[in-house]
Amino acid sequence: MDSKTFTVQQIFQDRRQYRVPFYQRPYVWNREDQWGRLWEDIRDRADARLENNKAVPHFMGAVVLEPQKKAGLLGVERHHIIDGQQRLTTLQYVLTALIHGLRAVQQEKLLPLIETCLNNSNPETMEEEAVERFKLWPTFRDRRQYEQAMTAVSMAELRLRFPASFTQVGGLKKIGVTHPPALEAIVYFYESMLGWMRDGSANDTATRAMSLASAVLTDLSIVCISLGEDDDAQVIFETLNGHGAQLHATDLIRNFIFMRAGTDADDLYSSLWSQFEGPLWSEPQSRGRLNRPRLEWFVQSAVQAQTGDELDVGRLYAGYRRFVDSVPSLGTARSQLEMLNRYGEHYRALVTGIGDEPIAVFGRRIAVWDASPTHALALRTESSTLPISERQEIYSCIESYLVRRAVCGLSKKNYNKVFTQQLKRLIESDLSAKSFRTALVALSGDASRWPTDEEFRLNWLTSAIYPGNLDPAKLRAIFHRLETAMRSEKTEERVLLSLDVLDIDHIMPQSWYSYWPLSDGSTVAQDQVVAADLMRFVGEGLDPKVEAILKRKDAVPRIGNLTLVHYGVNRSLQNQAFDAKRKALFEHSHLQLNRALMQRSDWNEAAITERGEELLKAALLIWPGPF
Repeated sequence: MDSKTFTVQQIFQDRRQYRVPFYQRPYVWNREDQWGRLWEDIRDRADARLENNKAVPHFMGAVVLEPQKKAGLLGVERHHIIDGQQRLTTLQYVLTALIHGLRAVQQEKLLPLIETCLNNSNPETMEEEAVERFKLWPTFRDRRQYEQAMTAVSMAELRLRFPASFTQVGGLKKIGVTHPPALEAIVYFYESMLGWMRDGSANDTATRAMSLASAVLTDLSIVCISLGEDDDAQVIFETLNGHGAQLHATDLIRNFIFMRAGTDADDLYSSLWSQFEGPLWSEPQSRGRLNRPRLEWFVQSAVQAQTGDELDVGRLYAGYRRFVDSVPSLGTARSQLEMLNRYGEHYRALVTGIGDEPIAVFGRRIAVWDASPTHALALRTESSTLPISERQEIYSCIESYLVRRAVCGLSKKNYNKVFTQQLKRLIESDLSAKSFRTALVALSGDASRWPTDEEFRLNWLTSAIYPGNLDPAKLRAIFHRLETAMRSEKTEERVLLSLDVLDIDHIMPQSWYSYWPLSDGSTVAQDQVVAADLMRFVGEGLDPKVEAILKRKDAVPRIGNLTLVHYGVNRSLQNQAFDAKRKALFEHSHLQLNRALMQRSDWNEAAITERGEELLKAALLIWPGPF
């Protein structure tokens, strides 16, 4: 490892190219956080030179470079930027802006000094002139806008190349436009430099231009750390970037993969990695208190699907490295990327619910059920050789397990352990729907059991469902599945529209005591309901009136008393009598869920139980339990 301090002119004067490897993140510096401070530093050095022509060096930090072996005589020297790409890229924008500024004030005799810091000479001896002509070559995501901005010969040409970024009078738009960073940086430094050079008399312009050029070329210094053949670039990269907030775990994983890609890197990136750069994978996803890009959750699930072991997402990078190191067949970048792509297509279907594949249907159905602990198991199942019917059976068991436990008010805290255990069993034995069902049936105890038909029936009919064991999203999901099951081959709309926009309605309202008399015709005040609850709590003897109040109160949040209606209907009829609600259902509802309600003449506790029983028949078919 060699370390030297260089000026900007010294860094860029040799015939070489600094390349930003693919595993690096795109250019992210901006005016507020970095450009403004850098311009102030440049201006201060130029002011000092203008006053007494005395150099006042400014240290910009360090960059770490990895020299690349040159295969033959042709081509320029190449150095991979292990750390410091933001500094070196910004300096290229500064130099380009200085070129435009000097031309604007007609000080072109200084241009050759700067142009040699932007472009490599002797293009006839290059292997790939279009690339090697540049002193710096950015990562994939920055290349198009970088090349367009850096090759414009004037500010007028910049405006022509980026018309969407400029106003009619030629300035950068300030509202409603996200400018390419290369363009915005060049324009910012150009305007700053031009304003400074013109801040004096016309006779003074040449002196100011010389002071500014000297400040940029010779007064800014950077320490360049150049790695030797025995230095491990991977270790250096991890040391610099692995312990801060700058990179995600998947940035380090990408680096880990592509450090081993060799000459296939370009092809592997475009064919096997680039899909993971899309918005689906960068979108933040929360699980409990953790918020991570979806790509991190995917990699965690993929590794778990392959190994059957739990993997802490907080130690994802270290876990991924251990996994790869333990599997000889994953020793190459291609084999790792092929593995990730194989699982990636399944994961996309799982989390989006788009498509007809079994895992996509499963993803749609379990989206609201806190089901992320099942993802690794689902990936393993979908990537297996099992026939569709067996995969569907495994997914059906999982969905039933989740729904039944939720309806029964059982905790989901043990799901990570439960499904990791099931996954490991399937990996260690023959993967089949039968073996999975057998293992799931064998679970016992409140933390992990699969509720039987008897337990499910009891809670379906008697538990407080909403408010209670289910939140609105889960209850809508149950109603969606029930509604679909109730539709016959002769139903006009076999494909069910979204029910997310419908309101959950208590047919007998939650404020029943103000509007719905008891079965004996007597009315009840709210304080009587509170008093009845208190009597039950303290265990006092209950008279028939109190028992009737409690029976009514307990019936309201049960599933037999719940349905879905248009929000307008719900808000206009919230507490009205059953006749008015039934009439509104006749006029506005096309749901099979509400057909039986339209046929009733009254609504009471017995009717709630009867409807719960009818819904239960469909529920037992949709979510069959252990047997």
